[in-house]
Amino acid sequence: MPAAPLPCAPPAHAGWRARLDLGFEARGPRTVLAERRHVGPLVVQRPFYPEGEVCHVYVVHPPGGVVAGDRLHLGVRVGAGARALLTTPAAGKFYRSQGETARVRQEFSVEGGMLEWLPQENIYYPDAAVNAGTVVRLDAGARFFGWEIACLGLPAQAAGLGAGVLRQSLELWQAGTLLLNERQHIDAAAVAARWGLDGNPALGTLLAYPAGAPELLAARDAAQRYSPPAGTGDPAAGGATLSCTLVEGVLVCRALAHRADLLRLAFAAIWAQVRPLLLHRAAMPPRVWAT
Repeated sequence: MPAAPLPCAPPAHAGWRARLDLGFEARGPRTVLAERRHVGPLVVQRPFYPEGEVCHVYVVHPPGGVVAGDRLHLGVRVGAGARALLTTPAAGKFYRSQGETARVRQEFSVEGGMLEWLPQENIYYPDAAVNAGTVVRLDAGARFFGWEIACLGLPAQAAGLGAGVLRQSLELWQAGTLLLNERQHIDAAAVAARWGLDGNPALGTLLAYPAGAPELLAARDAAQRYSPPAGTGDPAAGGATLSCTLVEGVLVCRALAHRADLLRLAFAAIWAQVRPLLLHRAAMPPRVWAT
């Protein structure tokens, strides 16, 4: 009689079901990771404290990337007075679909504390089908800085999104009021069109709250001064196209480029300028960004 499949292995067509819930609390002068629960291959490494009180955590996606049918859920709660910075050690990878859709849900709740969500880019391989939704809920007195960067296809190999599609949604709530509500449907036609991404395979959105004129001016200054690394020899490395504005007290920066790493550098430059104003702390890049 053939052996029964292991109970932890999902059916081939079902994909992974992964969930990670994190809770941060202020304990004296330091923020601690007070709650950590996970199901499936979505985990965090141990907390780091390179700047003392702020808790730095690295979210690790499933090994080998995300495939069609996978379901990932990330839930983060930051308590009153707590300060947490989350990033990822590498780019997320979403592979081609043969019909099913990979789904990612991210929910961030900040209860009077401070949260920074600074992941590295997500790479959507040719023919990938992904539905990704992010909800940010901020209580009175909460502060948030975050970004999302997407690379559509494999530009270095001259491979586009193909028959793939990326559906994104983004909501930002403050004290029960919806400040930002966005939906995007991106396919190969949207990437190529002038009304879409105008041929740019990399796009990103950066948000910061609460923001006013000082944060807006700082962000625009960083965006204006940003330039790609010299001597790349890449004719497409003409820099990133960035636009920064205020929407209901939210700093919103949009970016397009031919390479996702240019957007990551540009967003990091904006973060370094805005963080001292928004969070009253000098920028200290996570150590994993240098590896």
